Amino acid sequence: MERFKRMYSQGVVTVSEIWVDKQTGVNYLYHRDGYSGGMTPLLDAKGNIVVTPIDEP
Repeated sequence: MERFKRMYSQGVVTVSEIWVDKQTGVNYLYHRDGYSGGMTPLLDAKGNIVVTPIDEP
């Protein structure tokens, strides 16, 4: 089973994506520009980590 699921993607050379950890529900922002990139937890307006509810099997 894949642990992460891509929920959103924008761009071709410069890419911004939102990934969700399917075990914890934590959302991550991934940004790539050319040969470099990085990932960080996605924060809401109050600075809290965005967590998506997980569907239990």
